[in-house]
Amino acid sequence: MDEFLFYFNLGLKHVLDLAAYDHMLFLVVLVVGYSFKQWKQMLWLVSAFTIGHTISLSLAAYKIISVNTGLIEFLIPLTIFITALANLFSAGKINSNSKISLFFALCFGWIHGMGFSIYLRMLLEGTASKILPMLEFALGIEGAQAILVLIILCVYFIANALFKVSKRDWVLVLSSMVIGIVIPMLHERYPDFIKQLF
Repeated sequence: MDEFLFYFNLGLKHVLDLAAYDHMLFLVVLVVGYSFKQWKQMLWLVSAFTIGHTISLSLAAYKIISVNTGLIEFLIPLTIFITALANLFSAGKINSNSKISLFFALCFGWIHGMGFSIYLRMLLEGTASKILPMLEFALGIEGAQAILVLIILCVYFIANALFKVSKRDWVLVLSSMVIGIVIPMLHERYPDFIKQLF
């Protein structure tokens, strides 16, 4: 039970850590266009992200793939930027092609998972079975994501009920704010990414 709580809490902290807020930013732009009525679509989307995240962590934990940290550190804010930009173009309309959305959530989850893989691989070094800790960690991630999604939905519900904020305005404002936060991250990480390639 202690081991379960350790890895579960690690998953929670990984998402809810204010010092590493890129995961939160991605979740905001991933679900900002949804409401409580679309909870099933949202659940699939967030779960696809978690599955991608878990696959990359597992592959790295078993040393099947290695990570170019400069590339991954650059790609993480790039995935956030792309998702936020897509929101600006859709302006609050849910993408009718859910298979494409799920595919991108899965791929972007894979990239975000690679960002945490080095630390987790060191943590699991020498552990006989890595599967159970990985699942416990994934449950922690899913729990933290559920908390964040609920907060985002509740804030929109209150903004809409009290101030009549339209879904379109909500999506445009939040996505624009996230883009404003992510552009400096991309600018800061770009030189390291280029240096590691050559």
